[in-house]
Amino acid sequence: MTDDLLARHRAVLPSWMPLYYAEPIELVSGSGRRVTDAQGRSYLDFFGGVLTNMIGYDIPEIREAVERQLATGIVHTSTLYLIRQQVELAEKIAERSGIPDARVFFTNSGTEANEAALLVATNHRRSHQILAVRNSYHGRSYAAMGVTGNRTWSASGLNPLQVAWLHSGDRVRGLLARLSADQQVDAAVEDLREVLATQTAGDVAALIAEPIQGVGGFVHPPDGLFAGWKKVLDEHGILFIADEVQTGWGRTGEHFWGYQAHGVTPDLLTFAKGVGNGFALAGVVGRAEVLQAVPAISFSTFGGNPISTAAGNAVLDYLTAHDLQANAARVGAILADGLRSAVGGLDCVAEVRGKGLMLGVEFVRPGGGEPDPALTNSVFEAAREGGLLTGKGGLYGNVLRMGPPLTLTEEEAREGLAILVDAIRAAAGVAA
Repeated sequence: MTDDLLARHRAVLPSWMPLYYAEPIELVSGSGRRVTDAQGRSYLDFFGGVLTNMIGYDIPEIREAVERQLATGIVHTSTLYLIRQQVELAEKIAERSGIPDARVFFTNSGTEANEAALLVATNHRRSHQILAVRNSYHGRSYAAMGVTGNRTWSASGLNPLQVAWLHSGDRVRGLLARLSADQQVDAAVEDLREVLATQTAGDVAALIAEPIQGVGGFVHPPDGLFAGWKKVLDEHGILFIADEVQTGWGRTGEHFWGYQAHGVTPDLLTFAKGVGNGFALAGVVGRAEVLQAVPAISFSTFGGNPISTAAGNAVLDYLTAHDLQANAARVGAILADGLRSAVGGLDCVAEVRGKGLMLGVEFVRPGGGEPDPALTNSVFEAAREGGLLTGKGGLYGNVLRMGPPLTLTEEEAREGLAILVDAIRAAAGVAA
């Protein structure tokens, strides 16, 4: 029973590992975009294991690719031996990265990918100074946590890096929120110049930034901001790391990578989550000159193992064959337009934002911009009661997050939209 499992969970796992919902659920099966809990209740999944189950559940092409590898008897060899699946996947990622003369290093998670990118950048520049963005999230390891600009997710104030912070693209609150898109870009670039002049010794290693901030509540800057930043970075030889752990693989609909909305090319790009569709797979891709700036032997025991890369190859092949980027744009527009039309005018909704199938709704107290995490949680619980799984996030925990599988159909989008609109209106006390 779920109650017994919950008690056992609390008895052996740390209290700082959160569980969703007032009555936590155990998911026991899934198919397509739907999952079933231990009580037999079915849900439409709009969060996909935190944007990880990008193709959905029980996809034959992915399952069969993994089963073929399992049938060889080789689950693990270590990277001391050639791994065909790894090489083939690296070739695909290098080609799609947009980075010239690219090399790929595989890890198990986005945290490890960002840690590797920071290792490479600091070695290449011989500096431990990093520029990071407020409201960001880059992982739970020591250095990755050090460049995370969100107190809720910063489990330690200790930091191996010297970090200087830039403004985020928040358009609801903050010093730049009142500006137009062009003014915000200009102000952010001016801020970068001032930060470099006042908070650093000049020889900064890199700037790390998410095109759309995941844990931060899907906040994103105006298109073109990264280009403004990179012009300044290039003047100083500072590297640019694009954290595409959540934005990659066509999720934004308009581009394959989030950075492409800004008309720039990063020196390093980190990826994870969706590429494995649930299998542990992540990594960093970057210019050979930069990625190879490691002065000693380094490798990841399980990173890019035969099983995970078999899954990764199948995921990217499926993604391309079914043009899921276009589907994300088309189906995401149904959700975004529907939400803005149905609830965007409510005084408790500060903003409906995001791109493609990466959407957030920020809730505030009526009459001002004060975050309302209690209302957010009410909507979150009501959506589950209606049969829809979503996520939460934002600096103040007041953003409902949606990152459905990229295979979401138009019919499923409308079904989920109806449940979500009902949940928001009910929680806000608005008559149907």
